[in-house]
Amino acid sequence: MMVVLWTDALIFVLLIGMIVLSVYMLRNPRMTRPLRQIGTSKTGMVSLTVLLFFVAVGLLDSMHFHSKDSNEIVSVLDQWLSPIRLHGEKTYSAPFAAHLFGKELMVLEDGGPVWAYPRLQYGGAHLDDPESELFYDVLMKASFGFIKSAIPAAIVLVLLVQKFRHRQNALISQASAKAVAWTIFWIVTLCATLLELSSYYHVLGTDKVGEDVLYQAIKSIRTGLVIGTLTTLIMLPLAIVFGILAGFFRGWVDDTIQYLYTTLNSIPSVLLIAASILVVQVYMAKNEEQFTSLIVRADMRLLFLCIILGVTSWTGLCRMLRAETLKLREMEYVQAASALGVRRRIILFRHILPNVMHIVLISVVLDFSSLVLAEAVLSYINIGVDPTTHSWGNMINGARLEMAREPVVWWSLTASFLFMFTLVLAANLFADSVRDAFDPRRMG
Repeated sequence: MMVVLWTDALIFVLLIGMIVLSVYMLRNPRMTRPLRQIGTSKTGMVSLTVLLFFVAVGLLDSMHFHSKDSNEIVSVLDQWLSPIRLHGEKTYSAPFAAHLFGKELMVLEDGGPVWAYPRLQYGGAHLDDPESELFYDVLMKASFGFIKSAIPAAIVLVLLVQKFRHRQNALISQASAKAVAWTIFWIVTLCATLLELSSYYHVLGTDKVGEDVLYQAIKSIRTGLVIGTLTTLIMLPLAIVFGILAGFFRGWVDDTIQYLYTTLNSIPSVLLIAASILVVQVYMAKNEEQFTSLIVRADMRLLFLCIILGVTSWTGLCRMLRAETLKLREMEYVQAASALGVRRRIILFRHILPNVMHIVLISVVLDFSSLVLAEAVLSYINIGVDPTTHSWGNMINGARLEMAREPVVWWSLTASFLFMFTLVLAANLFADSVRDAFDPRRMG
């Protein structure tokens, strides 16, 4: 039976909105030039492809249902990653290891005790002699996974290149199409190789309770995307409405809105977030009957964190929109519309709003990466998402004690850093392309 969490519903509402916005932009002649400029940027298109891959993973992890076996709430991604999710170990194990990371007291067949590294229950369990077989077995399975996926990926690559070779007016240039095709090729082959290896090994090791670190890192993608997108969904209406109203009407409306966001900026955001999370926790403790499942509790805390971040992060965009609206209301076409008796709401929707959308679009893309990083920082100081929620911030928070061990357990921190770095880098590179394309000084 399907289960729709609050964040799941909002994610798909946002997805529908993005599709509608994309169709509008493709049909709007004014958007053709900047979109074509983005399409000619190989860096922008490659980063967009990587972002869409992360979005696809997040969407798969946002389709929840009750499992038939355990009746727990799982996602489609959980079902696909069952070999990784269900093959837990006792405790820490290094990447591609066949033994636990720490020594334990074991009993030999003759009854004598020995202090040694126990074999893992799943990782490398098919090997008779890990010391001599491990390297070649990993190499063979990685090669098999790569070859198995390379053929269909190569077909997709050729089809994409052929499709854009003879199209002169396509939004994506031929060079960008080749770069996108190669990016898809490497993403598909890398994923297939990792899935093949994960059926036999813990590719990125296991954590303190024996859970696969690669599974944790993949599951954390949804949390990062939810923080980045839903916070934007909450922030945008406040910033757009207040920013345009303050700049257009001026007077007491402008004074009131300026007082509001100045007061909000004067409060340290960390303290405000911590107080709000505490209120949510108290509410959940007093209404336990409404939160019968751990995933429901974690989802509600994630939703409230998005709301809090949205309420505290709209002021910067609001200030920029106010300044731009103050300039636009003095333009000749706006003054002419006012002189002809055009209603104010029509001026706002037809003349002001369309001419500030480039600022909105650029700010949204630029703020996405900062919101992903904000989740990591907040979870690190224990005022972010629920501790049971998979997130890169929780992985980094848990790695604090692991880094103090001897020898060091480094793979949890490394995995969270690599995944978060890839997402943030792709978002920043795409943001640069969007900013250059929609810069009014270049749009003419």
